[in-house]
Amino acid sequence: MSGQSITDRITAAQHSVTGSAVSKTVCKATTHEIMGPKKKHLDYLIHCTNEMNVNIPQLADSLFERTTNTSWVVVFKSLITTHHLMVYGNERFIQYLASRNTLFNLSNFLDKSGLQGYDMSTFIRRYSRYLNEKAVSYRQVAFDFTKVKRGVDGVMRTMNTEKLLKTIPIIQNQMDALLDFNVNANELTNGVINAAFMLLFKDSIRLFAAYNEGIINLLEKYFDMKKTQCKEGLDIYKKFLTRMTRISEFLKVAEQVGIDRGDIPDLSQFTVCAPSSLLEALEQHLASLEGKKVKDSTAASRASTLSNAVSSLASTGMSFTKVDEREKQAALEEEQARLKALKEQRLKELSKRPSFSTTDTSPISTTGGTISTAPTIDLFSTPSCSNGAVKMESDLFDLQPTFQPSMQSASTGLPVATAWADPFTSTEAGDDSMPNLNPFLSKLVVDASHLPVVSSDGVSFSSRTSAHEMFGDRYNPFTDTNSSVSTNYKRTVRIEHSIS
Repeated sequence: MSGQSITDRITAAQHSVTGSAVSKTVCKATTHEIMGPKKKHLDYLIHCTNEMNVNIPQLADSLFERTTNTSWVVVFKSLITTHHLMVYGNERFIQYLASRNTLFNLSNFLDKSGLQGYDMSTFIRRYSRYLNEKAVSYRQVAFDFTKVKRGVDGVMRTMNTEKLLKTIPIIQNQMDALLDFNVNANELTNGVINAAFMLLFKDSIRLFAAYNEGIINLLEKYFDMKKTQCKEGLDIYKKFLTRMTRISEFLKVAEQVGIDRGDIPDLSQFTVCAPSSLLEALEQHLASLEGKKVKDSTAASRASTLSNAVSSLASTGMSFTKVDEREKQAALEEEQARLKALKEQRLKELSKRPSFSTTDTSPISTTGGTISTAPTIDLFSTPSCSNGAVKMESDLFDLQPTFQPSMQSASTGLPVATAWADPFTSTEAGDDSMPNLNPFLSKLVVDASHLPVVSSDGVSFSSRTSAHEMFGDRYNPFTDTNSSVSTNYKRTVRIEHSIS
């Protein structure tokens, strides 16, 4: 089975129709292809967890719905996608998973479609148990052990005794669930289980680093604890030693599958350097608190034994920290390479765009290739007048006759009319031989008695009679035989009749 199935394409198309981009991406990340979820889909879902308008319960429900599939590929990739979002997504995603009463109910999952389905179903059951335990751990302590602050001032190093004795067993349970995955190098045969193993490998490093710092804090406070606390602390330390052996075996598998040895912490240093006398000193201190007879041991020898154990554990923790720092540096370098590639792609796109430089054929350029600085002609501006006559510079206005002022301004005192003057003004000085085709451009006779009266404020008032008022109630230019407008109108009708 390879490639996207018809079911995958139909499901993605259904989510496209409904407009759910998140569900569509979940579908594409959990296809039937026998390979890990694609990085572009995982990155998009991580981006969705950081957006406040994205419904986190809907995203989680989409992943849970994919785990109900009968194919081991779809279910395994759904668990991988969920794990990836728990590690690299926004913290509110794992918060929602921790708030649910039930998560993955895959303890009885079995794919009977083939021999590979039988083999992978075992790891699906183990993997789902670890993810459930990871969410439960977050619910109990309200933080993720793989993301907790480490170092001398870290969370596990500064925790008080009572809280420390309650927190370390939670780490132990999560570590047990991780190590129960129990995969061998020859069982990592496809891209799906390899992707799950890589996430588990990174979790094991961070989780054991927090576990290691908790043990250091426990040993530093052990000889100041009460009897019941010492008994719990001794039991925790014994379990820690057994888990050291199991985590070493898990890391050997990582080395066998090709993971760089520089990314694998060295735990042999603690196994070699940790004195066997430390466990004996812890047991003797507890026996002395219980009133049993023990062989005498000086405080100086006990302090030296404790300091040696703490220093070896601290050096082991440093190796885990270096691995984490290398991973962060690799992530930064990958991000810088991605930004550089995007920048180069952007520059290529800009270089392919046509340039807008001025050429010789451009209408705004001159012969020399420079931009002309001559003023542009405004078609809507008022033309200037010279010697009382108007000269039109545009051929568009040469279709109309040249208008002259109705009378000289020197003799009458009236303002000179321009080409944009009132169309109802007189054009007595115009060419009489040219018929006027506009009946509203009439040659009205100006009577001296009806000249406009200019007030002291500079506002002119017309003193025409009702017979000359164009928009009066009684005036009709087509019925008034004494009007020059009527005469022009009859002349126009005769010219049009002769032409036709």
